[in-house]
Amino acid sequence: MTSAIRCTLGLLACLLASPATPLHAEVKTVTDVIGRTVKADLPAKRVLLGFYFEDFMAVGGPNAFDSVVGISRDAWAGWVPANWAMHVAARPSLDTIADVGEVEAQTFSVEKVLALKPDLVVLADWQYKALGLDADRIEESGIPILVVDFNAQTLERHLASARVLGEATGQAARAAEIADLYQTAMKDVAARIAKAGKPKPKVYVEFGNKGPAEHSFTYGKNMWGAMATAAGGDNIAAPFVEWWGPINPEKVLAANPDAIFISGRENNKNETAMTMGQKVDAADAERKLAAFANRPGWSQVTAIKNGKLFGVYQGASRTLSDFAMAQFIAKQLYPEQFADVDPLKNYLAYYEKYLPVRPAGTFVVSWKKP
Repeated sequence: MTSAIRCTLGLLACLLASPATPLHAEVKTVTDVIGRTVKADLPAKRVLLGFYFEDFMAVGGPNAFDSVVGISRDAWAGWVPANWAMHVAARPSLDTIADVGEVEAQTFSVEKVLALKPDLVVLADWQYKALGLDADRIEESGIPILVVDFNAQTLERHLASARVLGEATGQAARAAEIADLYQTAMKDVAARIAKAGKPKPKVYVEFGNKGPAEHSFTYGKNMWGAMATAAGGDNIAAPFVEWWGPINPEKVLAANPDAIFISGRENNKNETAMTMGQKVDAADAERKLAAFANRPGWSQVTAIKNGKLFGVYQGASRTLSDFAMAQFIAKQLYPEQFADVDPLKNYLAYYEKYLPVRPAGTFVVSWKKP
């Protein structure tokens, strides 16, 4: 086993300190993840941050949010409120950062962005595309936009996005370190799967926000779909869903998956929804997960027959820490090849190393078949 792989499996013991030294700004030309050439005064002093808040903080270091003047608050405080509360407890000034609205909810305000006079706007690829002409208005006002993308869940875009954030924050070396960690972990996953020498198990992943009574989103090319593929799974939704969306429940039964993963988060309007994340009790998560096993027809599915039903944290996807979720999925599909890998330990070790908070809750869970 190489030293790089040993580092992946024991992060706390192997990773070195990465000081976040302030740098003087200068005009730089950066190519973002969608191939746009952007000129900006970097590291930026006044940043408008649309998404990927923890990634910006992990790459930029403990003082990264000193330069953030505005955020799409609901994409953090609204979607994963317990995670937001954890960060506010560690850094109360987060609660005073201006809110410019949220793109998906169509509350994003260009006027609020311009009023804050940022010298850089950092947006997710999906936000940039959804804003369309509004993004053009921001750039026409003289404010550069850098686009990053962790939603694609490809190794290439994860690494490129980390490096773009490194340029934005003036922490290129720290970004390179985290990118190397991610790349090493994912290459290790691929190498172990290659040695398994068996057909890829069929996998179904669903966002459990609607509870067991109604099928919610599954994933094709991106997010959990891409992660399931990277983890050595044959994603049964891929022929039916390009990015994300529901599929006919009968197609799930017909595909007969070998393993099923239900993602959940802390903030759920539906009381029966899958609950995962910060401050979530494991017993509650297990109870919510067990209800999915009782869906009509699922008792005849191979995954349920063999007890291969799992819960994963929605907030641990589309981020630089999600290599641990890929490890978890791979470990359930190829237990012998990943016997010495502790995905949860690696997930928490990433926070210990790169972020100022210590998560406590339920981030992965396995169904206990009766």
